[in-house]
Amino acid sequence: MNDPATRSQVLRVPALSRVEGETALHLRVHEGTVEEARLNIYEAPRFFEAFLRGRSHTEPPDLTSRICGICPIAYQLSACRALEDVCGVVVDGQLAALRRLLYCGEWIESQTLHIHLLHAPDFLGHDDVIGMSRFHPAHVERGLRLKQTGNAVVELLGGRAIHPVNVRLGGFHRTPTRAELRPLAERLRTALDDARDTLRWVAGFDFPDAECDADLLALTEPGTYAIESGTPAVLPYDRALPRRGFPLGDFSEHVTEEQVPHSTALHSRLDGRRHLTGSLARYALNGHLLSPTALEAAREAGLGAPPLTSETEDGRPGEVCRNPYRSILVRAVEVLYAVEEALRIISVYERPARPYVEAPARAGIGHGATEAPRGLLYHRYALDGEGRVTDARIVPPTAQNQGAIEEDLRRLVQAGLDRGEDSEDELTRLCERAVRNHDPCISCSAHFLELDIVRTPGPV
Repeated sequence: MNDPATRSQVLRVPALSRVEGETALHLRVHEGTVEEARLNIYEAPRFFEAFLRGRSHTEPPDLTSRICGICPIAYQLSACRALEDVCGVVVDGQLAALRRLLYCGEWIESQTLHIHLLHAPDFLGHDDVIGMSRFHPAHVERGLRLKQTGNAVVELLGGRAIHPVNVRLGGFHRTPTRAELRPLAERLRTALDDARDTLRWVAGFDFPDAECDADLLALTEPGTYAIESGTPAVLPYDRALPRRGFPLGDFSEHVTEEQVPHSTALHSRLDGRRHLTGSLARYALNGHLLSPTALEAAREAGLGAPPLTSETEDGRPGEVCRNPYRSILVRAVEVLYAVEEALRIISVYERPARPYVEAPARAGIGHGATEAPRGLLYHRYALDGEGRVTDARIVPPTAQNQGAIEEDLRRLVQAGLDRGEDSEDELTRLCERAVRNHDPCISCSAHFLELDIVRTPGPV
């Protein structure tokens, strides 16, 4: 829409699709320069932190799982870890292994959903997975099989595939027998081949050149690829700065949140800088701890050696992958790893004597974090002497990534304008792809609604 009085142009493009949630995008262009990119999240606030106050310390794992139907395990186990931290309880042995197995199931189903149903259509020139399925039915069928396998893991251990009910503070209400896990292992063996084929498939996609200039944040755990526990670590964008870490209890000192006028979601900064959490960050910080099979598959897919491995062909450290388009590759590697890890856990499983350890309440503050498919998820709870929640803080990965997503949008749209891609359709496609690279989970639904571009030409 052209406005002769202001010499500005506003384009409104409805129904951007294939992300989880509802939001709008506002771009301001002046004399061919993108001056502002805003991700306008307008969904009503959820108020989970407010209504957790006054609840018993046993309730947050079940309540917070309702925040997201795609990654409820992430919320349950982050809540469990924070509350067990308050209570001074350590869950280890086979109970800890079962938690990791459960989380592997969520990684498999969630990452597979993104790869096949949300992200792949961008690379293959289709508007959605329905259109893609007409030309690539075998790939879509494989994705559905993988997702169903992830769902089966969550259902067996969690009691149901969505919003599981078997997780509790200290462990589980019931643990499976070895016999109950055998059919699951059979499905996972088939899934291992499907995961390898998925990685080979996405490795053949055409990846535009791009770089995310944010610091990378992920949990790290000695000797393993961190999923259900760990300590925060940071890989700065500035190559001259060293990798650093900080105790989980200091998370709020490093990751600060602020309200912005255009979003009902808080924006986060890491020590005052933009940061990114999720698959790219995990691979950069922990990729050297993947299984040999997953590492070799990553190399064959073109990701190269992770930064901290010494096994590059020329003996030098690996390169950090910061291209958001290639995040689909890393997600495929993580699916392969999660399937392999699930099989490993099942192969050595022995049913524990008790399904949980007691977690008696005590006054204090506890911190918990896990690696949700979309990145680091942090919970903090304060309890009084009767075990009632007096304060709660939840920092989801998408809120942390919003600043990086907006900067990616600004830079990618600017590059598109410089190439002459300035039509409404071209900019819409570019913006959709840029956002889907990060797989944001705005709520639990599946669409954007509006792209708003304000163009202000210079004087004639």
